[in-house]
Amino acid sequence: MKIAVDAMGGDYAPGIVVEGITAALYDFPEYEITVVGHLGKLSYYLEKYGIEDHPRISKVHADEVVEMSDPSTVALRSKKKSSITECARLMKDGKVDAIVSAGHTGAAVASTKILVRTLPGIDRPAIATSMPALSGRFILIDAGANTDCKPLNLAQFALMGEAYAKYLFGIDKPTIGLLSVGGEDSKGNELTKQVFKILSQLPVNFIGNVEGDTIFENVADVVVCDGFMGNILLKGAEGLAKTTMRLMKDFFSKNPLRMTGAMLSRNAFRELKQFADSEQLGGAPLLGINGICVIGHGSSTSKAVRNAIRVAGEFVKFGINDKITRRIAETQSIIAKCEEQISNTQTEASEE
Repeated sequence: MKIAVDAMGGDYAPGIVVEGITAALYDFPEYEITVVGHLGKLSYYLEKYGIEDHPRISKVHADEVVEMSDPSTVALRSKKKSSITECARLMKDGKVDAIVSAGHTGAAVASTKILVRTLPGIDRPAIATSMPALSGRFILIDAGANTDCKPLNLAQFALMGEAYAKYLFGIDKPTIGLLSVGGEDSKGNELTKQVFKILSQLPVNFIGNVEGDTIFENVADVVVCDGFMGNILLKGAEGLAKTTMRLMKDFFSKNPLRMTGAMLSRNAFRELKQFADSEQLGGAPLLGINGICVIGHGSSTSKAVRNAIRVAGEFVKFGINDKITRRIAETQSIIAKCEEQISNTQTEASEE
């Protein structure tokens, strides 16, 4: 199993990334890891963690780094030798089975889509993020790869999310919900109304529209939306969680009695933190590309990097791309027929 890691990606790179790679090397003896980045900056950390000459480590030099402030396309235009681009090139050339990056999400999406290409029948890749709910988790797809989408894209997201849910949750027929502003099929914008019609005809466990105030109550195993809406939801949920924890800390420290109550409840708080711990998942897969790419949070810790590498390897073993490809092939004619119906309806409406 060969996995390339973007050692320059993330808020705390390269030190934290190398620390996570070190943990993965010792925890997963079947993995071979290619460290990609500026070797002059990496050598100190490779020596520090004792993996400079590790037999399962190889190194690829990358002169440049895509900064978080850079536009997504810079990885392919002006920074063609960036660490994330070199990772994508390694996968394109068949030198690695998967790549991991906690760097610029847009650059990871752009470089893999252009260099590695998408799976047969897939128009666009999508980020599938595992989110905490009242009991267990659900998958949000797309969480930020595509801000503007067509009905076809969301239909394919649903099929890819279904395959991921089968892997992550072990559910034979995971429920699929379409994120909208109301539960009725008449609610939503033009995009969601058209997607509703397609998903209703696909051989999936589609439960209809779901709303933002209920998705955290386990109403669906997979929640489908475009990347614009999904990223806003994801960032909003992260921000609310951080704000809530800060407010709780402030409220519990206002007087000695509350501080005592907080101390008595610390095990409950610890359990709650572990339940919502995104570090255990490591990152979110970019589904739909002709390879495996796991995208970590910019603030990934060494634990998150280690787990992102673990997840990348598990995806290769699970063969998720083969499952997605088969599912797309099984449903392609249905989606095409639905698209034709939508197109005819739009043409008739414009003629009127």
